[in-house]
Amino acid sequence: MMAGWWLGAGFAAAQPAASGAAHAYPTRPLRLVVPYPPGGANDTVARVLSPRVSEQLGQQLVIDNRGGGNTIIGSELVAKATPDGYTLLMVAAGHAVNPALYPKLPYDSARDFAQVVLLGDGAYVLVAHPAAGALSVPELIAAAKAQPGKIVYASSSIGNLTHLAAELFASLAGVKMLHVPYKGGGPAMLDLLAGRVAIFFSTVAVARPHIQSGKIRGLGVTTAQRSAALPAMPTIAEAGLPGYEVSGWYGIIAPAKTPPPVIERINGVVRGVLRQADVKERLLAAGVQASDISVQQFDQLMRAEFAKWQRLAKPLGISLD
Repeated sequence: MMAGWWLGAGFAAAQPAASGAAHAYPTRPLRLVVPYPPGGANDTVARVLSPRVSEQLGQQLVIDNRGGGNTIIGSELVAKATPDGYTLLMVAAGHAVNPALYPKLPYDSARDFAQVVLLGDGAYVLVAHPAAGALSVPELIAAAKAQPGKIVYASSSIGNLTHLAAELFASLAGVKMLHVPYKGGGPAMLDLLAGRVAIFFSTVAVARPHIQSGKIRGLGVTTAQRSAALPAMPTIAEAGLPGYEVSGWYGIIAPAKTPPPVIERINGVVRGVLRQADVKERLLAAGVQASDISVQQFDQLMRAEFAKWQRLAKPLGISLD
C-alpha cells in the first residue's frame, strides 16, 4: 500500500534509483486502461485529459478501453501489471464499492493499487417524474413513509452507484422503496421520462437537459457541496436529509509499488491540466467538477470510501458473485 511504500526501509535503500528513474520518466508512451466501453462518462473524462497530459509528459497517454465484468476485467489487468508508471487505471466511485459487493475479486482493491490523482467529482442528482407528486426531498420521504414499498426507483444496474445511492437515501430516511434495475442509465432515464418509475439517481449530464425542460424535477444533488454543474440545485442533505452524501468521483490509480516519485510526477502533471480553464469547462459540461488534491489526500478519501460502502452494503445483504 502507499503508506508502506513511503515508510519502508526498502524505499529508503532504493530512493536514489527511484528518483533517477522518475527524473527520466517517461521515456515511452503510457497506457491508461479505462475499464468501461467507449462513450461513457469515464471514457469521456479520460479523453478530455489525454491530449493535454500527453503534451505535458512528452509521451502519449494511450486510452485502452477494457470494458466488462463491472470494471473487474480492466482492473485485474492493471493490478498485475509491472509497477513502473506506464500502466494506469481510470477508476470511478464504483472501484471502492466493488469490494463490498464481490466477495471473491481477483485482486485486493486496497492492497494491489496505489492512488495517483483524483480527477473530479461527478455528482448524481435525485430526479422525480412530476406524476410522483414529490416536489422536494421531505415530500418524497413523506410519500415513501405513507406507502411503504410503493415508491418505485430505477437504477443503472444492481450494485451500481445509482442503486446504492437510493439505498443510502432509504436507510437514512427510514423508508422502504421498490427497486427496478435497468441495463444502463439510458434505459432507466427513458422509463423515468415515461412515468414508469417515480425517481432515479441520475448523472448530472444525463438529467440536466430534462430538468431544464421541465420534464422531470430535480430534488437535490448527492454530494456534500452543491455542484457547479447545477449550481441552483441544493444538496440532498440541505434539502431535508442531513448526513446524506454520495460522490461519483473519478480518479487514476496504478499498480501497488509504483515508485512514489513517479506517482508524484503524474499527480503534478494531471493537476496542472485540471487547472486549465477550458479543461474545467469541458469536464463541467460532462457533469464533472475538477479536483485538485494531493496523492495523500486521495489515499485518505479512498480509504474512507472503502469503509463507507462496506458499512452500507453488508447490512443490506447486497452481494454479487
